[in-house]
Amino acid sequence: MSRLPIRSAALAAAAARLSYAGLRRRPPGGAATWSRTNHRGEPVTLLEGPAAAIGGVAGALLAPGLAGRERAALILAGAAAAALGGYDDLAGSGQSRGFRGHLGALAHGELTTGAVKLAGIGAAGLAASVLARPAGGGSRAGGGSRAGGASRAGAAADLVVNAGLVAGGANLVNLFDLRPGRAIKVTLGAGALLALTGRGAPAAAAPLAAAAALLPEDLGERAMLGDGGANALGAMLGTAAAVSLPRPARIVTLAAVVGLTAASEVVSFTKVIACTPPLNWVDMLGRRPPAVAGPGPAAGTGPAAGAGPAAGAGVAAGAGPAGRAVPAGDPAAPAAAPPK
Repeated sequence: MSRLPIRSAALAAAAARLSYAGLRRRPPGGAATWSRTNHRGEPVTLLEGPAAAIGGVAGALLAPGLAGRERAALILAGAAAAALGGYDDLAGSGQSRGFRGHLGALAHGELTTGAVKLAGIGAAGLAASVLARPAGGGSRAGGGSRAGGASRAGAAADLVVNAGLVAGGANLVNLFDLRPGRAIKVTLGAGALLALTGRGAPAAAAPLAAAAALLPEDLGERAMLGDGGANALGAMLGTAAAVSLPRPARIVTLAAVVGLTAASEVVSFTKVIACTPPLNWVDMLGRRPPAVAGPGPAAGTGPAAGAGPAAGAGVAAGAGPAGRAVPAGDPAAPAAAPPK
């Protein structure tokens, strides 16, 4: 990696950390505005999201090897997705989720904040695609110029594919923000793959570094990206793919994004990850271990047969069958409300 991508990454990481520290000291609207309950039932802050977006956008200002329009597209995608995701974080009720939930509510005459966000991110993706200009069908690696005389049909296809990458990337990363560190690990993996292409490294460096800088907060379950942060990182990665990959690779990438998004409507990513040892190992890497149930009462020490519970000694909320306390992550545990 050249010197300039390192500077871009360093600025993104520093801006993310400084922004997070400043937001924690003086949270806009007060700390309660940004507080949510995670999968353990513990409070976390959503301020990680705005900090990640600020870091990504700041790093994009120094992203090397990009045309001015491509840099503008990267900044527009990240800023717009952060604003729209933050709006959904703060104003949304969380009752409708996923494309099916938001479209179903719309069919019944209810305009949800999620529907507004989806439409807005779609429009932002289209605007970013127009700004960046289609990369064309040939490979751009090595600094080659765009293929001249691209057909109108090919240019239109590039516009749609690139817009889909930006909007689809924003949505997909957010779908993984259900457990500590998961969305950031997805961001790091996708960003690393783009960086390996060479041409994708400058555009991917900023969101990748901003995410990495905030990973300890996420893994420590002190903060989470929320829609604002996850949407911003995903949109910037989608833009990086749009400005760096050749057309065939972009089409394959978009197909994977669409496929995973469709799958999320019918299967639980959390359950699939938990049932797949390699994925579960990566998912748990760096996370706090799941809570372990304490040992049961020794034989003969329980209440006499037929005796009711002593005053104040009722079964704790969330207890499983036969009064067994259900640890977090136990398949028998009641489904927790998503932390949005």
